[in-house]
Amino acid sequence: MPNGEFAARKLVRQRKRQRMLKKWLKRKVLRLKEKYDPMGTVPRAKGLVLQKFIVEQKQPHSGQIKCVRVQLIKNNKVVGAFVPGDGSVNFIDEHDEVTIEGLGGSQRGQMGCIPGMKYKVVEVNGADMDLVRKGKLEKPKR
Repeated sequence: MPNGEFAARKLVRQRKRQRMLKKWLKRKVLRLKEKYDPMGTVPRAKGLVLQKFIVEQKQPHSGQIKCVRVQLIKNNKVVGAFVPGDGSVNFIDEHDEVTIEGLGGSQRGQMGCIPGMKYKVVEVNGADMDLVRKGKLEKPKR
């Protein structure tokens, strides 16, 4: 540890270097989220459904997960989104406008046994997905 009359500069430089090794701080300082995340810095984004598809669950689970491929309106990037709820995918058609948000996995990643899906569908054509699925609200026509 440096000590002396002119040691402050070296101490500050070392501290800054050690802090940049922290993953969360480096992402914040270099603004990596807004550069590389398709959603940018916002929690929700709208997009158009390109296609519906099915994904197999990871081991040790077995089952099929219903997903949609969504093209975001803000930057035309294409992402996959999980459709939560039993039979919810039947209410989504191609070219519908959906709102997606993060799925909630740790460190901006996938969750559980759903491979590669980082986002989930929340609304379809401006109507809440849960209410549409329960029959309390009808999906608006586009």
